[in-house]
Amino acid sequence: MKAFATLFAALDGTTKTGAKLAALTHYFQTAPEADRLWTIALLSGRRPKRSVNATELRLWAAEAAHLPLWLFEEAYAVTGDLAETIAHILPPPATASDRSLTATITFLASLTGHPPEARRAAIFAAWNELVPTERFLFNKLLTGGFRMGVSQGLMTRALATATGQDEATLAHRLMGDWSPQTTTFAALTAGAGDTGTGDTGAGSRPYPFALAAQLEGGPETLGDPADWRAEWKWDGIRGQLVHRAGAFALWSRGEELVTDRFPEFAPLADFLPQGTVVDGEILAWGSNRPLPFAQLQPRIGRKTVPKKLLTEAPARLLAYDLLEENGQDLRPLPYDTRRARLAALLADLPPTLPIALSLDVPFTDWASLSETRATSRSEMAEGIMLKRAASPYHVGRKRGDWWKWKLDPWSVDAVMIYAQSGHGRRAGLFTDFTFALRDGNDLVPFTKAYSGLTDAEFAEITRWVGKNTLERFGPVRRVTPELVFEIAFEGIQKSPRHKSGLALRFPRMARWRRDKGVDGIDTLASLHALLTATSG
Repeated sequence: MKAFATLFAALDGTTKTGAKLAALTHYFQTAPEADRLWTIALLSGRRPKRSVNATELRLWAAEAAHLPLWLFEEAYAVTGDLAETIAHILPPPATASDRSLTATITFLASLTGHPPEARRAAIFAAWNELVPTERFLFNKLLTGGFRMGVSQGLMTRALATATGQDEATLAHRLMGDWSPQTTTFAALTAGAGDTGTGDTGAGSRPYPFALAAQLEGGPETLGDPADWRAEWKWDGIRGQLVHRAGAFALWSRGEELVTDRFPEFAPLADFLPQGTVVDGEILAWGSNRPLPFAQLQPRIGRKTVPKKLLTEAPARLLAYDLLEENGQDLRPLPYDTRRARLAALLADLPPTLPIALSLDVPFTDWASLSETRATSRSEMAEGIMLKRAASPYHVGRKRGDWWKWKLDPWSVDAVMIYAQSGHGRRAGLFTDFTFALRDGNDLVPFTKAYSGLTDAEFAEITRWVGKNTLERFGPVRRVTPELVFEIAFEGIQKSPRHKSGLALRFPRMARWRRDKGVDGIDTLASLHALLTATSG
């Protein structure tokens, strides 16, 4: 764990991309191959399963530190992070360990299924030979909550530098359903063998998704409108449909295999030629148009989909790019060329299949496109996508060729009623807030938000919370309903699980309304009216 802990400290101790790149490159050049493989897995979101629950860990950590549980809970409330709390309160280790990252993960996996006393003894022994940074990482792996402040793109760049492999090729190899148990470092980085097994192996591996940057302001700075193509920015799930010899798979942008969640796409395997990869948007579909995202959302996270959901929210793929045709990688070709081939491919398919071309939005100048964009919500879209006609299909987000020109979000003014500490570098600050709207004489909680403010504003709010706490519930503080914030959000839906009867999509704090008091906040009735207007 020592080399991995050194890497973590180097990455956590800087915000400079160059320094992070250098640290990662050195690690990928010097660490044992098995540890490099597990590090790639961890940095790409492939975390080991949790082998101990948080309740057990709190009890055992308090015991190991010879603290009453209430005092441990107080320390936990201050740090806001269980792994960090445990790492700090335990006494110094009695011995040292040279256990590698791979051996540590193997050890954690071996705990699964054992009785609590056996797991407790094994974890006590591990804690007793790790220094604080190693303990912190051990605890993160133990709880399944490991994250590191490194993008997959930066990790891929460092891996390419360390191995001499092409970055785009590596990015493709890292996609899909591989795991350290089913591949080797050589297979993953140099293609020396398969990186998976069965239908989720190399044959079904998707391409890295091309991503668009947010267009700030208008598109006038992009130059001649004739060089650009526009289409609706759909509000669904980004997906790649892969059909190759022996493989038919649907992948989400999060590299999750979701084929079984959309069984209505299975007939496409009989009509799409092998060697085809289509990029598009998965939408709930009805009455020849997209349905609200809220009707698709219940299918996310399900391993099997009941007939009722299939009937209420049948899925459709609106395809907007062709990445592979007859086994040929089309990504280097111009966007217009790929689109023409996609249109020809889909034109030959029966119209009853759940796939269609996402049509272009015609325009002659930026002013007319702006007028069209204003009608996005009536089309069940979030705005407009702009793609340069000559652009290749990039890996990840490359500014300049693809832009998303979204509508301004909805917003309401609400008052903060609860505050909770953040995690990681924000563990000492109150950053997670619950907001309420007025309902007659009552304040009704309706959403939570934790992003949108500056570090200085979070620090100021933290000092305010300390002086205005009315009640404490573990790490949560009920505060005087006084601070008003503008809450921006992208969508709204009914939610019987919430007291307000509503749930917001992507809520965040747009600004601190220092100019408003609690008497000036919006009402719950105004949100219900918005829901009625948007679902009508």
